[in-house]
Amino acid sequence: MKTLKELKQKYLNDPEFQKHYKQADLEYTIIEMLIRTRIQAKLSQTELAKRMATTQSAIARLEAGRVSPSIATLRRYAEATGFELRVDMTPL
Repeated sequence: MKTLKELKQKYLNDPEFQKHYKQADLEYTIIEMLIRTRIQAKLSQTELAKRMATTQSAIARLEAGRVSPSIATLRRYAEATGFELRVDMTPL
């Protein structure tokens, strides 16, 4: 029986899998960043929602990755937590 690490390495050699893996990895990185930012700001989802003039459930959906946020939403989220949104692109 193969380990998860061995299976991951096998599939990462497949270009199609690699493409989807990188996309999912970026999405999870953004979700982690959002949650980490809110926690560093010492805000609950409810408190953050009030600052953003939205609902706690909207914040929960955002942090669970069930919605794809716009740049405007990410900017509002950053500002409501006392942070600045920065976007970067790097060569492939």
